[in-house]
Amino acid sequence: MDFGVVLQTNPPAARTVQLAKLAEAHGFSHVWTFDSHLLWEEPYVIYSAILAQTQRVTVGPFVTNPSTRDWTVTASVFATLNEMYGNRTICGIGRGDSAVRVTNGQPASLAELRESIHVIRELGNSRPVEYKGATLQFPWSRGSSLDVWVAAYGPLALKLAGEVGDGFILQLADVDIAAWMIKTVRDAAANVGRDPDALAFCVAAPMYIGTDRAHMRDQCRWFGGMVGNHVADIVKKYGHHGAVPDALTDYIAGRTGYDYNTHGRADNDHVDFVPDEIVDRFCILGTADEHIDKLRQLSSLGVTQFAGYLQHDNKEETLRVYGERVIPAIAEHVAAKS
Repeated sequence: MDFGVVLQTNPPAARTVQLAKLAEAHGFSHVWTFDSHLLWEEPYVIYSAILAQTQRVTVGPFVTNPSTRDWTVTASVFATLNEMYGNRTICGIGRGDSAVRVTNGQPASLAELRESIHVIRELGNSRPVEYKGATLQFPWSRGSSLDVWVAAYGPLALKLAGEVGDGFILQLADVDIAAWMIKTVRDAAANVGRDPDALAFCVAAPMYIGTDRAHMRDQCRWFGGMVGNHVADIVKKYGHHGAVPDALTDYIAGRTGYDYNTHGRADNDHVDFVPDEIVDRFCILGTADEHIDKLRQLSSLGVTQFAGYLQHDNKEETLRVYGERVIPAIAEHVAAKS
């Protein structure tokens, strides 16, 4: 299992770069960032600084979308970074949440998402692609390599992830829900003749090393609110029961709205509807041993990367304990299984 860290590009940008360097020093392989150009600083500029000051980590958005950036521009950024720093980029993509909603936009359709994945991946891998009636290719790009991982929750989006994604991103660490969603993606891949074992499966959630359960929950409750935005869309489309596990949909009954100005922040003031049980299930909180136990369970489901959000007040200590205890323990566990 690989390990990634998910950062917000809040100013100063040097702080994001510092955390990325620290993550690499502690054995993390990926540095992801939010991608909302109004809420935070421009991530692609910061990727260049991260890549220049590190040696190994792969960087990318968690996640971008087809609506706020022209697809050819997105692909050009990745191909350019790969030319400058070696093939150390990755593209996480979904239908769009905060980046589009703050401008009163709507998430992209699944058809748009599917087409954008194809265009971005082909151009990002130095290949030609048909786009708007023309055959396009970067004449300057040689040997660029770019995987595209798809973030999804709903049944049709999960199906798309299995059919066309190089990987699947699930933004919650509930073991039971992860099992259902991973199986759905794997089945979708198999149904179109793809090898499910060739896909990456990334689970992402806040990771907090500590012992004060109440404090950790309060620092990470924002995550249940963020997930709730996507769940609300699913419920609107499919209803409360049947399409996805009730464990994912029941908790949003008390949800009354959402303020994107505090999106992804520990001081989010409108997520009281998220119960402690959901915080515990969706996040990974507690001692190193508690983290190791849950990550072993996720590994047994076929998860190939855990990406930990660091939007809380214990960033450095969490990274240190992961580097010293958690990552080595999971590497040992995976090696013992193989």
